[in-house]
Amino acid sequence: MFTVIIPTYNERENLARFVSALQEVFENNSLDGRILVVDDNSPDGTGDIADGLAGRHPNLSVVHRAGKQGIGPAYIAGFREALKTGTDYIFEMDCDFSHDPASIPAFLEAIQQADLVLGSRYTAGGRVENWGLSRRLISRGGGLYAKWVLGVKVNDLTGGLKCFRREVLEALDLDRVSSQGYGFQIELTYKALRRGFRVREIPITFADRELGQSKMSRRIVLEAMLMVWKLRFRPSD
Repeated sequence: MFTVIIPTYNERENLARFVSALQEVFENNSLDGRILVVDDNSPDGTGDIADGLAGRHPNLSVVHRAGKQGIGPAYIAGFREALKTGTDYIFEMDCDFSHDPASIPAFLEAIQQADLVLGSRYTAGGRVENWGLSRRLISRGGGLYAKWVLGVKVNDLTGGLKCFRREVLEALDLDRVSSQGYGFQIELTYKALRRGFRVREIPITFADRELGQSKMSRRIVLEAMLMVWKLRFRPSD
């Protein structure tokens, strides 16, 4: 069994369509998948939509949080909830269709020979679609910067499509994960590497969202830039 965690904040335009796409992948591939929506009290009513979906889909549940606290804490809340179940693998996915539900079978195949599988835009076969030059430079430059500072071989440290074995998340001290924004992706991968877990990248196509607004901000970028230095010189935890 595996669980797909979907953090949401103002995703009313995307959530129901994304859940439908996930369910189709599960059914077409005979997969025992569960969906966990973690909503940060979205003012657009996304949480209510999630509750309605949970009422129609026995394999879908919802965690409601008090307010917007960042994607990192949202995933930590989702991890804790998923680990209470018998799930073997735990996915991170965005529900704006930048992450393709059809990629799930490839991740489940890859995780058989790894502990953490990363969807990579910057390995052979990976790519991005519908991004302007500035967004490409920020993403690629940020990834190379983190790779250089941390001294690792991972090509896409900032990507958000991942699959963990439950043992990885059980081994990490989730209470000491400090990043709130997208630096969270770097932090968890680096900590998994430091603990000796097998990390594998597989190529994905990352498509920019069609509906809704991006959550990226200058504050999030700055947090990630500073956080990699803290990770590099902080004692292993």
